[in-house]
Amino acid sequence: MLLRGKAAARVILPVFALALAGAIHFAGPAVPAPARIVLACVSAVTLIATVFVVVHHAEAIAHRIGEPYGTLLLTFAVTTIEVSVIVSMMLRGTNNPSLARESVFSTVMIVCTGLVGICLTFGGWRHQYQDIKRQGTSAFLAVLIALSVLTLILPDYTLATKPGTFSTAQLIFVSALSVLLYGAFVFAQTDRHRDDFVFQTEPEEGTGEMSSPSGRLPISILLLAAGLVGVVQLAELVASEVERGLIAFNVPQTDAVIGALIALLVLLPEGVSAIRAALNNELQRSLNVALGSACATIGLTIPAVAVASMVTGHDLDLGLGPGDTVLLVLALTISVVSFSTGKTTVLTGLVHLVVFVAYLLLIVVP
Repeated sequence: MLLRGKAAARVILPVFALALAGAIHFAGPAVPAPARIVLACVSAVTLIATVFVVVHHAEAIAHRIGEPYGTLLLTFAVTTIEVSVIVSMMLRGTNNPSLARESVFSTVMIVCTGLVGICLTFGGWRHQYQDIKRQGTSAFLAVLIALSVLTLILPDYTLATKPGTFSTAQLIFVSALSVLLYGAFVFAQTDRHRDDFVFQTEPEEGTGEMSSPSGRLPISILLLAAGLVGVVQLAELVASEVERGLIAFNVPQTDAVIGALIALLVLLPEGVSAIRAALNNELQRSLNVALGSACATIGLTIPAVAVASMVTGHDLDLGLGPGDTVLLVLALTISVVSFSTGKTTVLTGLVHLVVFVAYLLLIVVP
């Protein structure tokens, strides 16, 4: 009975999340304030539950189509969610030029310090030492460093416009470079150097991924798509209500808080998948999911919001402040050092988590 209940929930939850999001958006501003708060709470609970179902379907698909294609499927799907949420909130209401920057920066920090730290700590605690492919991980970090510096740090040092922004020509050029670099990386990951990103380990008995019969693969794909669309719509609703609350209480750094919230909500499916893989002694797959999401966020989200900015005429402020720049450089530096030996331990993960706590503290106490 329990298994049947779980199977039913995996079918019902994605559809319910999509239907709930559609009903809320259809009702629109007609919903009174108290009802909006209740709906936001229900949406948050539904969103979190749906995330776990989405992860199940993504892992079932990944098991059928193999690595790294399964990981890429989840990465592309989640990046699509983030782009949709950021663009929607950026274009909604008054001009909000820094939201995209804060969301992308938060994604990189949450992935490189929080998510990676949790994976390394839990995996190291359970397995003591975990092996990774240095070639593949180094490729991830090289792409991530190049994209981060080009899009989040370089704007502070250009002369064509005010600090923190690109001119139209610069924005087009950097966006094109980002897409080309990420496209070349995906080609290397899936074709040219595929073996650099696949590490075969022996999962512990009873912890392996659940297989998906070939006949159920189309159903898993449909439910994954429905669940992801529902998640993006509910994430936007929850973030909007939180933003209203922060503005009402005059909370400083509203954009930083909302950017971190968007990144956290959007990364939930990949985060759960990455942590499960680390606990199952599949750290390379865990890093493929985590670092792949950070690369995709910059490589695809920045060009997407750049296009939206140019089409609509909204301003786009990408350059980080001095404090955030230091945190970003620190996170990228310890990532390079952590993965340089090809083995990780609990201590490696704790270093990342310390930086993550510092990032959270500076959001609250800038």
